[in-house]
Amino acid sequence: MLDYLIVGSGLAGISFAEVALKNNKSFLVISDESQNSSKVAGGLYNPVILKRFSEVWDAQHQLTLMNDFYDRVEAKLQTKFNFKLPILRKFFSIEEQNNWFAASDKINLAPFLSTKLILKKYESIDSPYDYGEVLHTGYVKTSLLLDKYKEYLRENNLLLEETFHSSYIEFIEGGIQYKNIQAKNIIFAEGFGMHKNPFFNYLPLDGTKGELFIIKAPDLNLDVIVNTSVFILPLKDNLFKVGATYNWYDKTDAPTEEGKKELLDRIKEIITCDFEIVEHFGGVRPTVADRRPLLGTHEVYKSIHILNGLGTRGVMLGPAMAQALFDYIENGVPLDSHANITRFHKRYLKSLIPDRP
Repeated sequence: MLDYLIVGSGLAGISFAEVALKNNKSFLVISDESQNSSKVAGGLYNPVILKRFSEVWDAQHQLTLMNDFYDRVEAKLQTKFNFKLPILRKFFSIEEQNNWFAASDKINLAPFLSTKLILKKYESIDSPYDYGEVLHTGYVKTSLLLDKYKEYLRENNLLLEETFHSSYIEFIEGGIQYKNIQAKNIIFAEGFGMHKNPFFNYLPLDGTKGELFIIKAPDLNLDVIVNTSVFILPLKDNLFKVGATYNWYDKTDAPTEEGKKELLDRIKEIITCDFEIVEHFGGVRPTVADRRPLLGTHEVYKSIHILNGLGTRGVMLGPAMAQALFDYIENGVPLDSHANITRFHKRYLKSLIPDRP
């Protein structure tokens, strides 16, 4: 009998797989590639919410586990995924500068906000009010990471590439049986696909569509990530990743003309040089209204668990949340109440009441 059956191979799924490997637990990952938000993600990690100059929830702990996770995976797969790069917040007024310095005086934000203005002038970006630098930032090449990790799983017979059907689950002594597979636990890490999951579809996973560009801009000379109304991330060969939009209504992965226009308008507000769109892509982020992950165990079926709701910060949240769920299942370490799905107990009870005709 396996220790774990993991459904989903995005950032959440591979994070839990790596924690299981680290702790010598047996597992199998099932994935059909139906969800792509992890692959097309911007991949940035940043401990500060720059719109409000406030700290990301539990940022320092997440960064510590994240760096350990990517160091270990890079060494194992002999591929570089994690690129440490400053994020500069472009200021649009003296008032924004003042708000930045006020935030940097706060104890919880001081480790992440530099108190030294960045005066450098970047070609093709007008910055009369300069920049503030966020510390401990960078980006992960999520598509490369997921491809390489799944290749590793495939080579070690740890990946079953097919669609998972919840109706095939049977509850047996000590765990579950799925087709010919027996496991003590199932981890559902399906991203937005959770809406089709009968065990957890009562949870308020909203899903927020994001669209991004890869652009080519030979006259844009950047060696940092610039964040304004969008982020501009330098890649190589004059290519830049730019994003992202937020759409709460469209739940498809398809790029749209509306998203294209929004991104074009925002880019033209920031850079003054010519550019061309090389690629336009989209995905639905697994977001939750209270901006906290979804971790925990089903209220009735104790061998069924969820790891979801990583939202826009999957590269930071994934390793820490996977470790937290593992420690909860294996060692009884309580989950943070802000992330535990028990916060939606009333929604679960309501889901048990049949709809009246």
